[in-house]
This record gives sequence, C-alpha cells and structure tokens, in this order.
Amino acid sequence: MNQEEIMELAIQNREKARSVLNESGIADVWREAGCRVNIVGSLRMGLLAAHRDVDLHVYSKGITIESSFATAAKIAANPNVVETKCINGLHTDEHCVAWHFLYRYGGELWQFDVIHIEEQTRYDGFFEKMADRIVEVMTPEQRDTILRLKFEAPADADWHGVEYYEAVIADGIADLSGLTRWIEVHRKKPPYYWIP
Repeated sequence: MNQEEIMELAIQNREKARSVLNESGIADVWREAGCRVNIVGSLRMGLLAAHRDVDLHVYSKGITIESSFATAAKIAANPNVVETKCINGLHTDEHCVAWHFLYRYGGELWQFDVIHIEEQTRYDGFFEKMADRIVEVMTPEQRDTILRLKFEAPADADWHGVEYYEAVIADGIADLSGLTRWIEVHRKKPPYYWIP
C-alpha cells in the first residue's frame, strides 16, 4: 500500500468511526446521564488506522460504581452491543470507571473504550491536552509514518497508540522493526504518560 492509499483508507476509517459513534448512541447515553463527553485517542488526532476503536472520556461529579453501571446498562441494552467489560478505578488516583463495549456494525466489531472520570481530578482533560499537543507538534511526515506503521503492524500486536506517537515523534522511529524494538525497551521502563 502506498502513502496515498494509506491516507485515503485512514480518512475512510475516520468517517466510518464517526458513523459508528453516531449510530451506536453511546455518547448520547452518557450525555443524557449528565456527563461531558469528549473524543480522545486516534480518532481525535486523525490517526485512526486499521484498529476499529473509538475512545471517549466522559466526566461527571460524584461518580459511584452504581451510577456508572446504570448508564452502562442502558448501553448494554442495545442489541448491537455484544460485550461489556468494566474496570473499577474509582479507588485509584485515576478516579474513574473504565468501560469497554464491543459494538456490531455491519459485519464488523468496533470497540468503544469509555473512561468515566470524576470531574476536577488529575486526569480531567489530560488526554484531550495530550492529543491536541501531539497534533500540534506532529509534522506531516511523522503523521504519514505513524499511519503507515499502524497499517503495517501485525493484527495481533498489542501496541498502544501512544507508543507509535512517542516512538515516531520523540525518537524518530521510521520502520516496523525499529518500532518493535522500541516498544520492547520502552515497556521495561516504569509507566508514564508521554506528552510532547
């Protein structure tokens, strides 16, 4: 696949992701529950490639596991939601409940990662700022490299979007073998959130 084809496919996937988001009604359910809803991740940055996922951060005051489950139950009632998973992080410094919904759209499965975050805590708006900063500093050549690497990556690679971004933008990684080595070394370091 040449770079022009990669860009065209990325644009098509971004448009499809927005259609899936609209059809699913997932963001609307959170808004109806009084949450502020923001798109984050690769969709926000225009870097959605082969992996079919939509990342949302939703914010409200006074989150309880019960209130978050009540909202998620409305989403799970949609017959196209075929799987729902929850991670309770309310007791951590992240003050959140992480939801993962698999949504059937045509013959495809799309993953929605919805992080329900307590307003005015450390991570309120953090990942939106991260995404916006990446877009601000990323050159067109780096964008092309990131998209190419995402399409070249093995389908079973469990690599995080931010690993591509940091490897390419901060360390100049430009090929799949370099990215593979970079991720192996990087994952031995203590975890941190990178913002350029």
